[in-house]
Amino acid sequence: MKLHELKPAEGSRKVRNRVGRGIGSGNGKTAGKGHKGQNARSGGGVRPGFEGGQNPLYRRLPKRGFTNPTRKEYSIINLDTLNRFDGGVEVTPELLIETGVVKNVKDGIKVLGNGKLEKNVTVKAHKFSASAVEAIEAAGGKTEVI
Repeated sequence: MKLHELKPAEGSRKVRNRVGRGIGSGNGKTAGKGHKGQNARSGGGVRPGFEGGQNPLYRRLPKRGFTNPTRKEYSIINLDTLNRFDGGVEVTPELLIETGVVKNVKDGIKVLGNGKLEKNVTVKAHKFSASAVEAIEAAGGKTEVI
């Protein structure tokens, strides 16, 4: 292949259709809009979701449930992830972000009791499950609610 043989990928370049530019273009006079009617007018057409007066889909489907606007979403950490830290270390949300365990803290961090903890670490988090507190203290560590 040489420089003069380079071509853009098939279908990546498309010439813009210029409407209303003469009869020979195939889109002259009415510019492809036909004669009169709602869709021929400027600003014409119907809103998104309009089904010609038929009861639209968004009104036919039942509405259920409730979304709590003040819901707190915690980033979750299990006990086995705390084994990566050395014994006697204070595990804080900042340390977890720094080491890449948690990508971003949403409304806080919650420690769950999944897995086995072998190190005695002090854990500072926003929430703990009962089994997590039990396991951390059994390993000789401490829990601290922020």
